[in-house]
Amino acid sequence: MNSTAKILIPNKEWLVTADNQKIGSISKIKKGYAFHRNGQSVTFKNLSEIQQNVGTIFFEESIKKIKDGSPKLYYIYDYPCNSKPFSPIYDLKKKLPIYITYPKSKSQHCAGYYIVFRKKSWVANFCPKLITLERYPYYGPFKTEEKMLELLKRKNNENN
Repeated sequence: MNSTAKILIPNKEWLVTADNQKIGSISKIKKGYAFHRNGQSVTFKNLSEIQQNVGTIFFEESIKKIKDGSPKLYYIYDYPCNSKPFSPIYDLKKKLPIYITYPKSKSQHCAGYYIVFRKKSWVANFCPKLITLERYPYYGPFKTEEKMLELLKRKNNENN
């Protein structure tokens, strides 16, 4: 089986997928790592041992920087954000890439482009606070501004 492990919490938890379906997870424990699948766990001394036995390819980085003339963009699980993210996670229940903007912050933001229903119309949002998405109806996250604008135009035409 050839699977991939995507970082959920850097150096602590990974989501293992094969053919875009979740097959298990890996978590760091006191004496190494545990591979969890179908309610059972197998422990390994290190990540390379998991790679050899399970056939998992690890993504090295969940946060990437783009260097060019445009404003500095960072990426969390392929979703853009404009400030350096700290403690990035992917909330599986809400299906949102969540981060904070500085180490001691209590305010969580969601990476990507969104449209949010506010004051009788849909508005565009880039990296809104998590609390905004909890309070108002929304669509997203979108990886590109073009896809978000396309849906925004359709939604606002429906309301008129």
